[in-house]
Amino acid sequence: MASALAGRRALPAVLLAALLTGGCVVGPDHERPYMALPARWAGAAKAEVSKPPQLSQWWRRLNDQMLNALIEEAVAGNLDIAAAKASIREARANYRQTAGALFPSAEASGSATRSRSASSASGASNPYDQYQAGFDASWEIDLFGGKRRAAEAAGYGMDAAEEELRAALLTLIGDVASNYAEARGYQARLALARRTAASQRETVQLTRTRLEAGAASAVDVANASGQASNTEATIPTLETNYAQAVHRLSVLTGRPPGALAERLGKAEPIPTARLPIPIGIPADILLSRPDVRVAERRYAQYTARVGQAEAERYPAVSLTGNIATTGLKLGDLGKGSTIGWSFGPTLTVPIFNAGQLQAAADVARAQRDQYFAAWRASVLTALEDVENAIVALAQERVRNGRLATSARHYRDGAALARTLYQSGSTSFLELLEAERSLYSAEDALIQSRVAIATDYISLNKALGGGWDGFVDASTPEIVDVGAGPHFQRSQVRPRLAAVKK
Repeated sequence: MASALAGRRALPAVLLAALLTGGCVVGPDHERPYMALPARWAGAAKAEVSKPPQLSQWWRRLNDQMLNALIEEAVAGNLDIAAAKASIREARANYRQTAGALFPSAEASGSATRSRSASSASGASNPYDQYQAGFDASWEIDLFGGKRRAAEAAGYGMDAAEEELRAALLTLIGDVASNYAEARGYQARLALARRTAASQRETVQLTRTRLEAGAASAVDVANASGQASNTEATIPTLETNYAQAVHRLSVLTGRPPGALAERLGKAEPIPTARLPIPIGIPADILLSRPDVRVAERRYAQYTARVGQAEAERYPAVSLTGNIATTGLKLGDLGKGSTIGWSFGPTLTVPIFNAGQLQAAADVARAQRDQYFAAWRASVLTALEDVENAIVALAQERVRNGRLATSARHYRDGAALARTLYQSGSTSFLELLEAERSLYSAEDALIQSRVAIATDYISLNKALGGGWDGFVDASTPEIVDVGAGPHFQRSQVRPRLAAVKK
């Protein structure tokens, strides 16, 4: 009987020890979400074997050394990347701060006062000194795992910040590659416009010569001049678009808009992709797309916050203690002083709060559901991006082949029309139409080459290809110097002296 009674008395202590050491938590545990995905890409060729996508340094397969250098410079100097790295440092610091709440805290204090009190009889007394020193400690026991859930959420937030850096790198590299391809395309179109305009000016001169010989009319001269001027009118627009692409590249690399104008001034070929590329299977998106991984980490973070909110509905236990010593001399604090101490637990039990704690838990669950829906949406968006890019690249390659054939035929037709016109065997209108058609076909062919390059870039972005090298996120952008205790300089600017009339 006595042993049974002793066992019942020891039960609360055993239960408390189990709760303290056994990792008791409330709320749901995060599990990686599942979503049914198709077995293959709908836009892929039927006979294509699904190999893992080759995403490492994918832009190097465009075989352009200038592009490779610009991407490395952009990774090092882009300001969006700098902001993403700062977000990682913030998330890491937030995790350390949150995890630190799991441990006891202690602080020391001290004071020195000089006092004097007067008696009613004499009206005077001698002043005296009083010295105090103290040490306080406290520990809020994480009985139901609320603080552990908070640290868990902060850890997931740190993971999400790192994935957001990868997403920023993916966007940056795609933007640099796309703007570079467009800049080279504008250079090619400018060269074509200038060549065509020069050729059309030769046609104007030829028509004037035939007019003087009585073999052409003034209408022919006017039409020839109008066509040459119309072609020349496209040059300013192309120059503007080229300048904007160069300005964007400069800003993407963290430089002023005109920084790369001289460096990119020499015309180079449009980057040509090495095709086809392995695209893997749709399930690879869950591992390769950083935006999908960010969404999953945010969903995990807010799942942990449900447990954090639930823990607030349960009792809380804190252990506090302090020791203080008081003496009339500084040297007495260690020996001839008054010493007092206290130690004990504090139990806090929520009894009535008008449903606020339950509402906070419901808010956390609703936020968790929002992020779960956001994860599902990110997966579907990623699948859509890949499917669109596959179709766009495949169809643009078909279109490019047709345009190349068209440009070849128009080139032959324009050369024949010029020969026949010079010999007087055809009308000027036929020559005019042949030259106009040739310019349109060659310009469309150049734009198609740019489109193939940008579709290739879009496909790699959609698959999740980005920077796979090391990025140092630990170094701050601003290094504070002399941030310790110091006198503050005046922040008030002096007024400007009045200008004498």
